[in-house]
Amino acid sequence: MKALICREYGPPENLSVQDMPDLQPGPGEVVVRVRAAGVNFPDALIVQNLYQFKPTPPFSPGGETAGEVLAVGEGVTRVKVGDRVIALTIWGGFAEQVLAKQEQVIAMPEGLSFEVAGSLLLTYGTCLHALRDRAQLQPGQTVLVLGAAGGIGIATIELAKAMGARVIAAASTAEKLATCRAQGADEVINYREQNLRDEVKRLTGGRGVDVVMDPVGGDYAEQALRSMAWRGRYLVVGFTDGQIPRLPLNLVLLKGCAIVGVFWGDFIQREPQAAQVDLRDLIQMLAKGQIKPLISGRYSLQEAPQAILELSQRRAQGKLIVLP
Repeated sequence: MKALICREYGPPENLSVQDMPDLQPGPGEVVVRVRAAGVNFPDALIVQNLYQFKPTPPFSPGGETAGEVLAVGEGVTRVKVGDRVIALTIWGGFAEQVLAKQEQVIAMPEGLSFEVAGSLLLTYGTCLHALRDRAQLQPGQTVLVLGAAGGIGIATIELAKAMGARVIAAASTAEKLATCRAQGADEVINYREQNLRDEVKRLTGGRGVDVVMDPVGGDYAEQALRSMAWRGRYLVVGFTDGQIPRLPLNLVLLKGCAIVGVFWGDFIQREPQAAQVDLRDLIQMLAKGQIKPLISGRYSLQEAPQAILELSQRRAQGKLIVLP
């Protein structure tokens, strides 16, 4: 099989497509023929040894895939050869085959394309867990989304609107903000050209926002925290800016607000039953047209390093996918 291989930790440009032995499942394992794989920010971190999980080279990045079961190991009961599945493996997905534990494999719902299935769960799963479980978002509340044109941002806009919230999308270009409007954002802020805090104050009549979704970090985090309403919830999702912010905790006291961590990867391991409920609800929202994943780029295995680079440099809108 062909796979995008990280031989030693470094930037995405160092990755290369190589011929590797076909995979063989061990007890409780499944081999999946990869038809589509979502590109996510952890892919850029894991090849640089900057992620929470640290595979030993050589390995393939790519933790979110969809395809067909090629082989199953002893004791596998959840799937059989030929089943269409989604596999969430943390790494290994930018390849023609991926090895997964049976607990990491989910049956694909009928009517779902491989492209959508391979790019849905990490972003929409994270955002549904964040908004519903961690933020307890209620109809009529206001959500501020930072990095709103990215995968997490678009998913947040759609899910928050489906939950009855008002959405303010903040991004860095007019083109990105137009995408946010098209995906359902009520208001937009260009935080490269406008003062984020002043605009939030204007758009909320001085009240502030109930929830901040922050996958970015960096310099805008403190402005967003200062823009929160009483009892607001600040959701820490990631740091695509590359800078982990140092926030003044006196603001948390003065606003009676909460800073809440969102780690979906650990959530699905620690609370699998709750994660299954989220998956069921996401599929229902998809069927109803409440969410429509925006796939803005499709890449071959050879082009996958460029996809990872586009995402890490925050040039991508919506989701990018690799098609082995």
